[in-house]
Amino acid sequence: MSNSTKPALDLVIAAPRGFCAGVDRAIHIVELAIERYGAPVYVRHEIVHNKFVVDSLRAKGAVFVEELEEVPDGVPVVFSAHGVPKSVPVEARDRGLDYLDATCPLVSKVHKQAERLVEIGRHILFIGHAGHPEVIGTFGQVPDGAMTLIETLEDAQAFTPADPDNLAFLTQTTLSVDDTADVVAALVARFPGIKAPRGEDICYATSNRQAAVKAIAKSCDAMLVIGATNSSNSLRLVEVAERQGTPARLIPRAADLDLALLKGVKTLGITAGASAPEFLVRELVGLLAEHYAITEREVETTRETIAFKLPRGLEAVA
Repeated sequence: MSNSTKPALDLVIAAPRGFCAGVDRAIHIVELAIERYGAPVYVRHEIVHNKFVVDSLRAKGAVFVEELEEVPDGVPVVFSAHGVPKSVPVEARDRGLDYLDATCPLVSKVHKQAERLVEIGRHILFIGHAGHPEVIGTFGQVPDGAMTLIETLEDAQAFTPADPDNLAFLTQTTLSVDDTADVVAALVARFPGIKAPRGEDICYATSNRQAAVKAIAKSCDAMLVIGATNSSNSLRLVEVAERQGTPARLIPRAADLDLALLKGVKTLGITAGASAPEFLVRELVGLLAEHYAITEREVETTRETIAFKLPRGLEAVA
């Protein structure tokens, strides 16, 4: 089909999008570990929530497991970007395993804050999603009972503390900025003395990607978000677009797109979650170009320059 017979489609691509510094670092750690130790290198939990990334690393020699007990003796293991409970590195040391911690430094910052707050006697209200690896890892930094999970505004309004004067709150790094602001406002209204985190816990990449979606969503007839179905930050991007009144759909990659969804769409917004590589964005654009006469423009709301250091021991390999 020639361009003259294809329907027109204007693509508006959000920036920033895709990989953040924490994800880039975590993937690099696995690649360097394979280079240093040779395959196989075991990884506890998906290094990041993206099947394409996981499959690519698996092809290079990574073996993904859910628990440390699945890791054989004598092989290296990497902990995922989401962070792990304190008990995991302790178990690894007890078994004599070489391990590398790929926890995002911004998640590690939340872990340190949790420890400090418990040390000064504060009960922590942790705003996040039950069962998410980051939440499990953060709860695993403090004694049982020292932290309560707050998932919704209703949870914030219903929570009854034993000591209202000794509370603090922290948040998962990949939440909806707007939803979290509502929950925090409710907690502060109920408990004026609640201690806030040092700086914003929601990471810069999550905030930036949500702001970029807000900047383009209203000018689009629909939006596509490239990301895994278990990726918290990607799911939040869908919600952000829909709150702007724009229909949005999460797709893991181009092959998952039902083109029937684009019927009547003249302007299509595209973004990608923080664990989705740029390759998947270009793959989607390529697929759309097969069926539409596309024009493409990028709308950049901020430029990201953050980079994180590698763990000691891998810097020489890099």
